[in-house]
Parts: sequence; C-alpha cells; structure tokens
Amino acid sequence: MFTDHATIYVKGGDGGNGIVSYRREKYVPLGGPAGGDGGNGADVVLIVDEGLRTLVDFRYQRHFKATRGDHGGTKNRHGANAHDMIIKVPPGTLVKDVNSGVFLGDLTRHGDKLIVAHGGRGGRGNTRFATATNKAPDMAEKGEPGEERWIELELKVLADVGLVGFPSVGKSTLLAAVTRARPKVGAYHFTTLSPELGVVEVADGRSFVLADLPGLIEGAHEGHGLGHEFLRHVERTKVIVHVIDMASVDGRDPVEDFQIIENELSAYDEKLAERPRLIAANKMDLPDAQEGLQRFEEAYPELEVFRISGATHQGLDLLLQRIADVLDSLPAEDLEPVEDVEEETHKVYRLETIQPFVILHNGGQFIVESKELEKLVAMTNFEQFDAVKRFQRILKQKGVDDALRKRGAKSGDSIRIADMVFDFVD
Repeated sequence: MFTDHATIYVKGGDGGNGIVSYRREKYVPLGGPAGGDGGNGADVVLIVDEGLRTLVDFRYQRHFKATRGDHGGTKNRHGANAHDMIIKVPPGTLVKDVNSGVFLGDLTRHGDKLIVAHGGRGGRGNTRFATATNKAPDMAEKGEPGEERWIELELKVLADVGLVGFPSVGKSTLLAAVTRARPKVGAYHFTTLSPELGVVEVADGRSFVLADLPGLIEGAHEGHGLGHEFLRHVERTKVIVHVIDMASVDGRDPVEDFQIIENELSAYDEKLAERPRLIAANKMDLPDAQEGLQRFEEAYPELEVFRISGATHQGLDLLLQRIADVLDSLPAEDLEPVEDVEEETHKVYRLETIQPFVILHNGGQFIVESKELEKLVAMTNFEQFDAVKRFQRILKQKGVDDALRKRGAKSGDSIRIADMVFDFVD
C-alpha cells in the first residue's frame, strides 16, 4: 500500500515537577531548602530512514505523545531528562503545521532530523526560590507542558528519473525490464495507482533511481484523474522520460499525447518545462509503430527520441546510457531536490510587539487570555501558599489587576485564566 499523505498529532513531554524539600541532617536543626528541579520533557523528532518508502504506518497510529521528565528529588537532586521520541519518515517528506499552514521542514536525506514538538522545561524546586528575605520557601514549580500540534506529512518521491505518459503506454513494463522492481502490469487503464521505484544499473557501472509515475489524463493540473497525486512526484525528478505508445494500441495519437502531457506539466509548475527530457518511443516491435514514429519526429524534430520496446527489451541499453549521461551533465546545484518553498535572498528580522494579555468579559466572567499567563497557571501549584502568593504578585506586576479594575471588575467577580477560575479581590 502506498500512502503519500498523513495528518498526525504530536505532543512533547511535560517537564517533571520540582519539589519542596529541606535538609534533614543530624546537628543541622534549621536545614535550608533542598528540593531539586524536574527534568525536561522529551521532544518529538522526525528522522529520515532511507529504508522507508511510504507513510502507510501513520494510517494506523496517528497520535504520538512523548514522555515527561522525572520529578526532582531530595538533596537537590535533579530529575532525569526524558529521551526524545523518534518518529521515522521516508526521504522526501514535507512537514507543515495543520492549523497555521506554516512550512516546518523538508526531510530529504537519510538521518535528517526535525523537532516538531518541543518538550516542556522541568519545574524548579524550592531551592531555586530562596532569597535573602525568604530563606526557606515552601513552594516549587510544576513542569512546563510540552508543545502540542497537528502536523501534515506529505511525501514527494525522490527519484533521479521519472517516467511520464498516458495510462497503458508501457511505463510499468519498461520499469520491470530495466530494474528488479515488479510493478503490477495489466491491459487496462490505471493499473499503476501509485509511484513505483527501481534502481537501474547501467552496463558501465553507473546507476540511478527510476520512478514509474501513475498515468496522466488531460486536466490533471486541475486535479482530474490522479491529478495532483501524480504531479507532486514529478517535481522531485531530475530528468523526465516521456513514454509514448507509437503503435497507437488504444487509438491514441502520439503527437497529441506528448503535447497534452507537456501542457499539464507546465500548467502545474512552469519549472518543469526546464527539466531535461527524453522520448522513449515504445512498442516499436508492433507493425504500426513506424508510421507513428515518423509523424512524431516530423512534428518534434528537436527532441531526442529513442526507439524501444519494453516487451522485447529493444533499444533499452542505449536509452539507459543516455539517461546516465544527462544525469552526469547536470550541475551539482540541479541535483538537489526541488524545494517546496522559495528561498529568500535575505531575511529581515523585526522586533515583534507582543501583547501581554487580553481581557474579555463573557456572561459575568472576566477571561484573561495570555500564553505566558496560561503557562504560569499550568506551572503553579495552588495547594502551596507561597506559590499562590507568587502567582498573585506576578499578576500585579504585569498589570493584570489594574487592567481588570479598568474593565469594571469588582471584589467577588469571577476571573478565568486557562482552566483556573478564582475570585477577584480588590
């Protein structure tokens, strides 16, 4: 089964909690704070495994939650950091954030890594809150929640050469003839519904990866037929080989077929028109093929045409040698995979003004929205008196109290920050 799309949920591990602890040693009656920090939560990391070819595994597992860090210990012992969660993906995987649509990364080479959800920071133990005026703080932080998001994975096949052509022109037969790949071959349209890859070994020792891409139909750039499911994979190829049925077995016109496919490629991406291309004039072992070839060469005298037969292996060696020569002639920069995002000539960094919080009034309740304050709520242990005082102090320092008063909040009014609801005290 070939799968080139997947949407998965990832969550970094929460940080471990810091603890409240004090020195308990003989002859030390007033031992100071000794609560250790929690460990950091695990990151969720995508890593390329060249042995994978599809995203099919994500059809069965779509949720990935990393482990949290260990809690802090007594005697200032820090909790252990959690080990990263590794998710293996095939080469050619594009990663985007589902909600924002932001492009996160293009994983092309074996071993490439991308952190898609960061783990939370470990909470601080009470040792970290000791001050000159409070030498024995009775509070500690909870671990920071790990980052969570839905991400979209899209696979674009990485191949040196792509075979393009209408259904049933012999692409799968050609792939089977020149590689060890065994694609499904049948005498009906759309036998091939997904890309098939094979490694070609030329007689002189050179090799390259050849992809049999699903058949095109007119209007594919608008999504007709297999449409974009096919065209996204052509973007990655370095050389395009048109496989054309010169014998017109299905009654198709070779001259017209070539022009339709060229139009579809350029309509999808103008850059594909600049890609090197060769013509594999297939089925030359059949009686009517010579007439079709003659008309084709008269219509496109500038094209490089190779007379072949996938069924009888006629002319295949010459075609493969020429493909290898074209690949060798490409500049090094052209050998890189096509990027989905245009490169910027330079980046300009500007200071972003971050609004500290927003106050909404809904049904008699004041709602304070702020990522910073929501994180503060998640990391505060409200069962600890010192922690509650610290929370109140931070709200006052950030101007939340004054802003609530300006919005009309009075003593006893309900205030909500994240999942925490408390009464306002003026």
